[in-house]
Amino acid sequence: MNRRSSTGRLNTGRRVDVAVIGGGVVGAACALSLSRQGLQVTLIERSEPAAWTNDAHDLRVYAFAPDNAALLSALGVWDGVAAARAQPYRRMRVWDAAGGDELRFDADDVAVKRLGWIVENALLVDRLWAALRASDVVLRCPASVVALEQDGDTDPDGVATLELDDGLRVEARIAIAADGGRSALRDLAGIATTAADYGQQGVVAYIATEHPHEDTAWQRFLPTGPLAFLPCAPWPEAQHVSSIVWTLPDDEAGRVMALDDALFAEELTRAFASRLGACRPLTPRRAFPLRRQLAQTYLAGRVLAMGDAAHVVHPLAGQGVNLGLRDVAALREAVASAQARKADWAAPHRLARWARTRRSDATASAYAFGAINRVFSNDDLVTTLLRGHALGLAGKLAPLNRALWRHAAGV
Repeated sequence: MNRRSSTGRLNTGRRVDVAVIGGGVVGAACALSLSRQGLQVTLIERSEPAAWTNDAHDLRVYAFAPDNAALLSALGVWDGVAAARAQPYRRMRVWDAAGGDELRFDADDVAVKRLGWIVENALLVDRLWAALRASDVVLRCPASVVALEQDGDTDPDGVATLELDDGLRVEARIAIAADGGRSALRDLAGIATTAADYGQQGVVAYIATEHPHEDTAWQRFLPTGPLAFLPCAPWPEAQHVSSIVWTLPDDEAGRVMALDDALFAEELTRAFASRLGACRPLTPRRAFPLRRQLAQTYLAGRVLAMGDAAHVVHPLAGQGVNLGLRDVAALREAVASAQARKADWAAPHRLARWARTRRSDATASAYAFGAINRVFSNDDLVTTLLRGHALGLAGKLAPLNRALWRHAAGV
């Protein structure tokens, strides 16, 4: 029996250009982007996201980079995000509890209005889905992929055939696995992953502080791991609001999660050296395990992996969703280049080039974030004596400072 998509169209399972599996930020942006380029796109998602509301606050937030804001702007989405609740930050301050100078980034120093924005995941998804519903993308929701068949890798007319849990079969020139770290499509395509457990958890919450955040993203390195304070817009009940990400060893995270609000506030204030004065929790805390997981290839036949399906990285640099959206931007550029030349946008060699380039960038970033975490999340005497001074030196060398920011900003 045919099911209607949530756009109201009757989907008979005919062949399409692209099937995107996963409707999170990366998958939704990818589907919308390729549809805007004139491709026939079907998005397959297990469940439709809940509507974002102004009085709800998603604990999952991102330090959103300017290049990805430009991507969403090109898709007609960013203005709606910015108008709802996107907190710009103009400065970053990074320092080590063991001493040494700060690493500083300032918008004025790199001649930009802001370094980025702090944005909630739920808001991004909500605005992307609003754009999807108004687009030509066919939404198959709720639906899941249960089987995959592929033609030969080098067949220019080859397709990936996806069988859904309702029996529908969708043929696509390419199928994109954007369904998260436990991607079903990635596994069906036989794409292996390597993983490393950091033995850490990220404790997240919204907190009020005694002093203003100064439109600054703050990060203090402690022997137990980094502690980040990300600036947020005021709440009705609190003028100075931040989102925290406190990286802690597993056992220490369990202890911190068990504290009552008063003791948690005291420990948090102390861990942050009272930089913004006394802290007060505004929401319950959540903790999530931290790991690195990397796909060994981003392309298997006609299946592409992107976002968390391809790379899960340490959150200390806030680059997870930024890397995923750069996967989307690179594919968008590859398709546009082929269309301009009247060439086959889905040619195997073109897909392979995209996969090599994106895997190289994301893998280098993942290992760099892991190395930074190892260096700063320990109390080894020699390392402790050197690392704070290294931060200060990086901050004082203007060319290096600008290069670090430009890499983080994707420019």
